[in-house]
Amino acid sequence: MQLVEYSLVFIAAAIPWMEIALVIPVGIVRGLSPFWVMLLGFTGNMLTVLMLIFGFARVEEWMKKRFDLKNGRQTKQMDRARRIMNKYGLPGLALLGPLFIGTHIAAFIGLSFGADKKWTTLWLTISIGLWTLIIGIATMLGFDFFLQQTEG
Repeated sequence: MQLVEYSLVFIAAAIPWMEIALVIPVGIVRGLSPFWVMLLGFTGNMLTVLMLIFGFARVEEWMKKRFDLKNGRQTKQMDRARRIMNKYGLPGLALLGPLFIGTHIAAFIGLSFGADKKWTTLWLTISIGLWTLIIGIATMLGFDFFLQQTEG
């Protein structure tokens, strides 16, 4: 049964808009190993981000059709991502992406603005890794604190 739950952590983290900020706390609170939840969450999220980065041309074409970007319409997340990219550059976009707009949109916007694939990969790897640790540790500490308060 736990193999299924760990598989779901990996799959959920790979799905755009699910992201590690949701998947990691849920997995840890469900009683799964924080180490495996964080590792699988990172790996699942990173896998689809890498697929997006290296298949950017096809994804860009699909996004233009899907969101009708030619007519100037865009989602709130994409608008927020453009403001972050303009203000903080690729490092800021990558580091703020997992919490505010999603890693996949951050990668797409960065590449749309002409960021190099290797720099986009590097900054998103750093960002996803950092946020995986922060979210995982914060969840463990918060969950432990909550359990101590209910037991005492």
